[in-house]
Amino acid sequence: MRILIYGAGVVASFYAAQLARGGHEVSILARGQRLADIQEHGILLEELETGRRTTTPIKAVEHLQPDEAYDLVLVIVRANQVSAVLPPLAANQHTPNVVFVGNNVAGPAEMIEALGHERVLLGFGGIGGVRKGPVILHTARPDDQPASILLGELDGQVTPRLQWIARHLESAGLEVTFSPHIEAWLKTHVALVSPIACAIYMAGGDNYRLAHTRDGLVLLIRAVREGFRVLRARGIPIMPPAFRLLGCIPEPLLVSGLRRLFDTEFAAIGMAGHANVARDEFEYLVAGFKELARSTAVPTPALKRLYAYLDPERPPVAEGSAELDMDWRSLWISLGVLTGILVTLVSGWRLVRRQRQE
Repeated sequence: MRILIYGAGVVASFYAAQLARGGHEVSILARGQRLADIQEHGILLEELETGRRTTTPIKAVEHLQPDEAYDLVLVIVRANQVSAVLPPLAANQHTPNVVFVGNNVAGPAEMIEALGHERVLLGFGGIGGVRKGPVILHTARPDDQPASILLGELDGQVTPRLQWIARHLESAGLEVTFSPHIEAWLKTHVALVSPIACAIYMAGGDNYRLAHTRDGLVLLIRAVREGFRVLRARGIPIMPPAFRLLGCIPEPLLVSGLRRLFDTEFAAIGMAGHANVARDEFEYLVAGFKELARSTAVPTPALKRLYAYLDPERPPVAEGSAELDMDWRSLWISLGVLTGILVTLVSGWRLVRRQRQE
Protein backbone atom coordinates (compact mmCIF):
# COMPACT_ATOMS: atom_id res chain seq x y z
CA MET A 1 0.00 0.00 0.00
CA ARG A 2 1.24 3.49 -0.86
CA ILE A 3 0.76 5.66 2.23
CA LEU A 4 1.38 9.31 3.02
CA ILE A 5 1.69 10.35 6.66
CA TYR A 6 0.75 14.03 6.67
CA GLY A 7 2.55 15.40 9.72
CA ALA A 8 5.73 14.44 11.56
CA GLY A 9 5.04 14.69 15.28
CA VAL A 10 5.15 11.86 17.81
CA VAL A 11 2.14 9.87 16.61
CA ALA A 12 2.81 10.50 12.92
CA SER A 13 6.46 9.47 13.21
CA PHE A 14 5.62 6.30 15.12
CA TYR A 15 3.01 5.15 12.61
CA ALA A 16 5.24 6.06 9.66
CA ALA A 17 8.09 3.95 11.01
CA GLN A 18 5.80 1.05 11.93
CA LEU A 19 4.12 0.98 8.53
CA ALA A 20 7.42 1.28 6.67
CA ARG A 21 8.91 -1.59 8.66
CA GLY A 22 5.76 -3.54 7.83
CA GLY A 23 6.57 -3.40 4.13
CA HIS A 24 4.41 -0.51 2.96
CA GLU A 25 5.62 2.27 0.68
CA VAL A 26 5.49 5.17 3.13
CA SER A 27 6.26 8.86 2.76
CA ILE A 28 6.10 11.36 5.61
CA LEU A 29 5.35 15.04 5.10
CA ALA A 30 7.44 17.26 7.35
CA ARG A 31 8.68 20.83 7.47
CA GLY A 32 11.66 22.78 8.77
CA GLN A 33 14.06 21.13 11.19
CA ARG A 34 11.93 18.02 11.47
CA LEU A 35 12.20 17.49 7.71
CA ALA A 36 15.98 17.90 7.92
CA ASP A 37 16.21 15.48 10.85
CA ILE A 38 14.27 12.76 9.05
CA GLN A 39 16.22 13.23 5.84
CA GLU A 40 19.49 12.92 7.77
CA HIS A 41 18.68 10.27 10.38
CA GLY A 42 15.46 8.58 9.29
CA ILE A 43 12.87 8.17 12.04
CA LEU A 44 14.50 7.51 15.41
CA LEU A 45 12.22 5.92 18.00
CA GLU A 46 13.00 5.13 21.63
CA GLU A 47 10.75 3.05 23.87
CA LEU A 48 10.12 4.68 27.23
CA GLU A 49 9.99 1.43 29.18
CA THR A 50 12.98 -0.39 27.70
CA GLY A 51 15.13 2.36 26.20
CA ARG A 52 15.34 0.34 22.99
CA ARG A 53 16.00 2.48 19.90
CA THR A 54 15.10 1.82 16.30
CA THR A 55 16.07 3.67 13.14
CA THR A 56 13.80 3.55 10.11
CA PRO A 57 14.87 5.11 6.80
CA ILE A 58 11.90 6.75 5.15
CA LYS A 59 11.09 9.11 2.32
CA ALA A 60 10.41 12.62 3.63
CA VAL A 61 8.61 15.22 1.52
CA GLU A 62 7.78 18.87 2.15
CA HIS A 63 4.60 19.17 0.07
CA LEU A 64 1.75 17.09 -1.30
CA GLN A 65 1.73 17.64 -5.04
CA PRO A 66 -1.65 17.73 -6.85
CA ASP A 67 -0.70 14.86 -9.17
CA GLU A 68 0.68 12.47 -6.53
CA ALA A 69 -1.34 9.31 -5.89
CA TYR A 70 -1.60 7.54 -2.53
CA ASP A 71 -3.84 4.68 -1.50
CA LEU A 72 -4.14 6.13 1.99
CA VAL A 73 -3.35 9.44 3.66
CA LEU A 74 -3.17 9.62 7.45
CA VAL A 75 -3.43 13.27 8.47
CA ILE A 76 -1.86 13.50 11.92
CA VAL A 77 -1.56 17.14 12.90
CA ARG A 78 -2.85 19.23 15.80
CA ALA A 79 -6.55 20.04 15.71
CA ASN A 80 -5.84 23.74 15.18
CA GLN A 81 -3.68 22.93 12.14
CA VAL A 82 -6.26 20.92 10.19
CA SER A 83 -7.71 23.94 8.36
CA ALA A 84 -4.28 24.76 6.93
CA VAL A 85 -3.76 21.30 5.43
CA LEU A 86 -7.15 21.06 3.72
CA PRO A 87 -6.30 23.13 0.58
CA PRO A 88 -3.43 20.87 -0.60
CA LEU A 89 -5.49 17.78 0.21
CA ALA A 90 -8.44 19.20 -1.74
CA ALA A 91 -6.19 20.06 -4.69
CA ASN A 92 -5.09 16.44 -4.90
CA GLN A 93 -7.78 14.24 -6.43
CA HIS A 94 -5.66 11.08 -6.37
CA THR A 95 -6.05 10.31 -2.65
CA PRO A 96 -9.45 8.61 -2.18
CA ASN A 97 -8.98 7.68 1.49
CA VAL A 98 -8.01 10.47 3.90
CA VAL A 99 -8.11 9.63 7.61
CA PHE A 100 -7.90 12.56 10.03
CA VAL A 101 -6.22 11.05 13.07
CA GLY A 102 -6.30 13.18 16.22
CA ASN A 103 -8.27 15.43 18.51
CA ASN A 104 -11.50 16.77 17.05
CA VAL A 105 -14.15 18.81 18.84
CA ALA A 106 -15.78 20.46 15.82
CA GLY A 107 -16.73 17.38 13.83
CA PRO A 108 -15.93 16.66 10.17
CA ALA A 109 -17.97 19.40 8.45
CA GLU A 110 -14.96 21.48 7.39
CA MET A 111 -13.17 18.40 6.07
CA ILE A 112 -16.23 17.25 4.15
CA GLU A 113 -16.68 20.68 2.59
CA ALA A 114 -13.07 20.68 1.38
CA LEU A 115 -12.63 17.05 0.30
CA GLY A 116 -16.10 15.62 -0.16
CA HIS A 117 -17.92 13.22 2.14
CA GLU A 118 -16.69 10.08 0.41
CA ARG A 119 -12.98 10.77 1.00
CA VAL A 120 -13.10 11.54 4.74
CA LEU A 121 -12.63 9.13 7.63
CA LEU A 122 -11.84 9.89 11.27
CA GLY A 123 -9.51 8.22 13.71
CA PHE A 124 -7.36 8.50 16.79
CA GLY A 125 -3.87 7.28 17.60
CA GLY A 126 -3.13 5.35 20.77
CA ILE A 127 0.44 6.58 21.23
CA GLY A 128 1.88 9.07 23.69
CA GLY A 129 5.33 10.58 23.73
CA VAL A 130 7.60 13.57 23.30
CA ARG A 131 10.20 14.63 20.78
CA LYS A 132 13.75 15.16 22.01
CA GLY A 133 15.75 16.56 19.13
CA PRO A 134 15.55 14.01 16.31
CA VAL A 135 14.42 11.22 18.68
CA ILE A 136 10.80 10.29 19.41
CA LEU A 137 10.45 8.97 22.98
CA HIS A 138 7.18 7.03 23.07
CA THR A 139 5.04 4.98 25.44
CA ALA A 140 4.21 2.11 23.08
CA ARG A 141 5.53 -1.41 23.64
CA PRO A 142 5.37 -3.04 20.20
CA ASP A 143 7.08 -6.26 21.35
CA ASP A 144 4.57 -6.88 24.16
CA GLN A 145 1.39 -5.32 22.81
CA PRO A 146 0.60 -3.93 19.35
CA ALA A 147 0.25 -0.17 19.11
CA SER A 148 -3.35 0.76 18.46
CA ILE A 149 -5.29 3.02 16.15
CA LEU A 150 -9.03 3.75 16.20
CA LEU A 151 -10.86 4.23 12.89
CA GLY A 152 -14.40 5.06 11.90
CA GLU A 153 -16.52 5.92 8.88
CA LEU A 154 -18.62 9.04 9.28
CA ASP A 155 -21.85 7.02 9.20
CA GLY A 156 -20.55 4.44 11.67
CA GLN A 157 -20.68 1.56 9.20
CA VAL A 158 -17.94 -1.06 8.98
CA THR A 159 -17.48 -0.76 5.24
CA PRO A 160 -15.33 -2.86 2.89
CA ARG A 161 -13.06 0.20 2.61
CA LEU A 162 -12.59 0.34 6.38
CA GLN A 163 -11.84 -3.37 6.53
CA TRP A 164 -9.39 -3.03 3.64
CA ILE A 165 -7.52 -0.23 5.41
CA ALA A 166 -7.50 -2.22 8.65
CA ARG A 167 -6.02 -5.30 6.97
CA HIS A 168 -3.10 -3.29 5.63
CA LEU A 169 -2.45 -1.54 8.93
CA GLU A 170 -2.68 -4.80 10.86
CA SER A 171 -0.23 -6.42 8.44
CA ALA A 172 2.32 -3.92 9.78
CA GLY A 173 1.65 -4.87 13.39
CA LEU A 174 -0.91 -2.23 14.37
CA GLU A 175 -4.02 -3.12 16.33
CA VAL A 176 -7.03 -1.57 14.60
CA THR A 177 -10.31 -0.91 16.38
CA PHE A 178 -13.48 0.36 14.70
CA SER A 179 -15.83 2.84 16.32
CA PRO A 180 -19.47 3.06 15.17
CA HIS A 181 -19.68 6.44 16.94
CA ILE A 182 -16.36 8.02 16.01
CA GLU A 183 -17.54 11.65 16.32
CA ALA A 184 -18.96 10.98 19.78
CA TRP A 185 -15.77 9.15 20.74
CA LEU A 186 -13.63 12.12 19.73
CA LYS A 187 -15.82 14.62 21.58
CA THR A 188 -15.72 12.42 24.67
CA HIS A 189 -11.95 12.35 24.40
CA VAL A 190 -11.82 16.15 24.30
CA ALA A 191 -14.09 16.29 27.36
CA LEU A 192 -11.52 14.12 29.12
CA VAL A 193 -8.14 15.39 27.92
CA SER A 194 -8.76 19.14 27.94
CA PRO A 195 -9.38 19.14 31.73
CA ILE A 196 -6.32 16.91 32.16
CA ALA A 197 -4.17 19.39 30.26
CA CYS A 198 -5.57 22.35 32.20
CA ALA A 199 -5.01 20.57 35.51
CA ILE A 200 -1.39 20.04 34.47
CA TYR A 201 -1.12 23.76 33.66
CA MET A 202 -2.66 24.48 37.08
CA ALA A 203 0.28 22.56 38.57
CA GLY A 204 2.83 24.53 36.57
CA GLY A 205 3.07 21.95 33.78
CA ASP A 206 4.33 19.31 36.22
CA ASN A 207 2.39 16.04 36.47
CA TYR A 208 4.28 15.02 39.63
CA ARG A 209 3.28 18.26 41.28
CA LEU A 210 -0.32 17.69 40.19
CA ALA A 211 -0.21 14.24 41.79
CA HIS A 212 0.43 15.93 45.14
CA THR A 213 -2.06 18.79 44.67
CA ARG A 214 -5.49 17.56 45.71
CA ASP A 215 -7.34 20.66 44.49
CA GLY A 216 -6.12 20.04 40.96
CA LEU A 217 -7.26 16.42 41.03
CA VAL A 218 -10.66 17.31 42.51
CA LEU A 219 -11.24 20.02 39.89
CA LEU A 220 -10.15 17.61 37.16
CA ILE A 221 -12.70 15.00 38.21
CA ARG A 222 -15.51 17.53 38.50
CA ALA A 223 -14.61 19.16 35.19
CA VAL A 224 -14.69 15.83 33.34
CA ARG A 225 -18.08 15.04 34.85
CA GLU A 226 -19.38 18.47 33.82
CA GLY A 227 -18.07 17.88 30.31
CA PHE A 228 -19.84 14.54 30.10
CA ARG A 229 -23.08 16.21 31.23
CA VAL A 230 -22.63 18.78 28.45
CA LEU A 231 -22.29 15.99 25.89
CA ARG A 232 -25.35 14.18 27.18
CA ALA A 233 -27.33 17.43 27.08
CA ARG A 234 -26.39 17.70 23.40
CA GLY A 235 -27.50 14.12 22.77
CA ILE A 236 -23.91 12.93 22.28
CA PRO A 237 -23.26 9.50 23.83
CA ILE A 238 -20.24 8.98 26.06
CA MET A 239 -17.82 6.74 24.16
CA PRO A 240 -16.48 4.29 25.00
CA PRO A 241 -19.38 3.42 27.35
CA ALA A 242 -16.95 2.41 30.13
CA PHE A 243 -16.16 6.11 30.62
CA ARG A 244 -19.65 6.54 32.06
CA LEU A 245 -18.30 4.90 35.22
CA LEU A 246 -16.37 8.11 35.92
CA GLY A 247 -19.68 9.61 36.94
CA CYS A 248 -20.35 6.79 39.43
CA ILE A 249 -17.02 6.11 41.12
CA PRO A 250 -16.76 8.03 44.43
CA GLU A 251 -14.62 11.16 44.21
CA PRO A 252 -12.14 10.11 46.95
CA LEU A 253 -11.42 6.85 45.11
CA LEU A 254 -10.83 8.70 41.84
CA VAL A 255 -8.51 11.17 43.57
CA SER A 256 -6.50 8.27 44.95
CA GLY A 257 -6.27 6.61 41.55
CA LEU A 258 -5.32 9.82 39.75
CA ARG A 259 -2.65 10.56 42.34
CA ARG A 260 -0.97 7.27 41.49
CA LEU A 261 -1.43 7.80 37.74
CA PHE A 262 0.10 11.27 37.61
CA ASP A 263 3.02 10.27 39.83
CA THR A 264 4.58 8.25 36.98
CA GLU A 265 7.00 8.70 34.13
CA PHE A 266 4.23 7.49 31.83
CA ALA A 267 2.19 10.58 32.76
CA ALA A 268 5.25 12.79 32.33
CA ILE A 269 5.76 11.58 28.76
CA GLY A 270 2.25 10.67 27.63
CA MET A 271 0.27 13.50 29.28
CA ALA A 272 2.37 16.41 30.53
CA GLY A 273 4.77 16.08 27.62
CA HIS A 274 2.04 16.70 25.07
CA ALA A 275 0.18 19.30 27.13
CA ASN A 276 3.29 21.43 27.56
CA VAL A 277 4.16 21.58 23.86
CA ALA A 278 0.60 21.80 22.51
CA ARG A 279 -1.01 24.58 24.53
CA ASP A 280 -2.18 26.12 21.26
CA GLU A 281 -4.08 22.94 20.41
CA PHE A 282 -5.74 22.82 23.82
CA GLU A 283 -6.74 26.48 23.50
CA TYR A 284 -8.47 25.53 20.25
CA LEU A 285 -10.14 22.46 21.77
CA VAL A 286 -11.30 24.37 24.84
CA ALA A 287 -12.78 27.12 22.67
CA GLY A 288 -14.73 24.49 20.74
CA PHE A 289 -15.94 22.75 23.87
CA LYS A 290 -17.02 26.08 25.36
CA GLU A 291 -19.30 26.51 22.34
CA LEU A 292 -20.87 23.14 23.07
CA ALA A 293 -21.33 24.04 26.74
CA ARG A 294 -22.90 27.43 25.95
CA SER A 295 -25.56 25.69 23.88
CA THR A 296 -26.76 23.82 26.99
CA ALA A 297 -28.02 24.78 30.43
CA VAL A 298 -25.39 22.64 32.17
CA PRO A 299 -23.46 24.55 34.88
CA THR A 300 -19.69 24.22 34.43
CA PRO A 301 -17.95 25.90 37.40
CA ALA A 302 -15.08 23.40 37.58
CA LEU A 303 -14.43 23.62 33.84
CA LYS A 304 -14.31 27.40 34.04
CA ARG A 305 -11.82 27.32 36.91
CA LEU A 306 -9.54 24.89 35.11
CA TYR A 307 -9.83 26.60 31.73
CA ALA A 308 -8.45 29.77 33.31
CA TYR A 309 -5.07 28.04 33.57
CA LEU A 310 -4.75 27.96 29.79
CA ASP A 311 -3.39 31.48 30.25
CA PRO A 312 0.39 31.00 30.55
CA GLU A 313 0.57 34.20 32.62
CA ARG A 314 -1.67 32.76 35.31
CA PRO A 315 0.44 31.55 38.25
CA PRO A 316 0.07 27.88 39.18
CA VAL A 317 -1.68 26.85 42.36
CA ALA A 318 0.53 26.12 45.36
CA GLU A 319 1.81 22.55 45.45
CA GLY A 320 -0.19 20.49 47.91
CA SER A 321 -3.17 22.86 47.82
CA ALA A 322 -6.14 21.08 49.44
CA GLU A 323 -8.71 23.78 50.04
CA LEU A 324 -11.55 22.05 48.18
CA ASP A 325 -13.53 19.56 50.21
CA MET A 326 -13.88 16.18 48.58
CA ASP A 327 -17.37 14.83 48.02
CA TRP A 328 -17.66 11.89 50.41
CA ARG A 329 -21.40 11.48 49.91
CA SER A 330 -21.02 9.22 46.91
CA LEU A 331 -18.62 7.03 48.88
CA TRP A 332 -21.08 6.63 51.74
CA ILE A 333 -23.87 5.93 49.27
CA SER A 334 -21.73 3.30 47.54
CA LEU A 335 -20.83 1.71 50.87
CA GLY A 336 -24.50 1.77 51.85
CA VAL A 337 -25.52 0.06 48.62
CA LEU A 338 -22.74 -2.50 49.03
CA THR A 339 -23.79 -3.13 52.62
CA GLY A 340 -27.39 -3.60 51.50
CA ILE A 341 -26.32 -6.11 48.86
CA LEU A 342 -24.20 -8.03 51.35
CA VAL A 343 -27.02 -8.09 53.91
CA THR A 344 -29.42 -9.37 51.25
CA LEU A 345 -26.98 -12.08 50.17
CA VAL A 346 -26.29 -13.17 53.74
CA SER A 347 -30.02 -13.21 54.56
CA GLY A 348 -30.73 -15.24 51.45
CA TRP A 349 -27.95 -17.68 52.26
CA ARG A 350 -29.30 -18.14 55.81
CA LEU A 351 -32.83 -18.69 54.49
CA VAL A 352 -31.63 -21.34 52.06
CA ARG A 353 -29.62 -22.99 54.82
CA ARG A 354 -32.66 -23.14 57.17
CA GLN A 355 -34.81 -24.59 54.40
CA ARG A 356 -32.26 -27.32 53.78
CA GLN A 357 -32.08 -28.12 57.49
CA GLU A 358 -35.86 -28.42 57.68
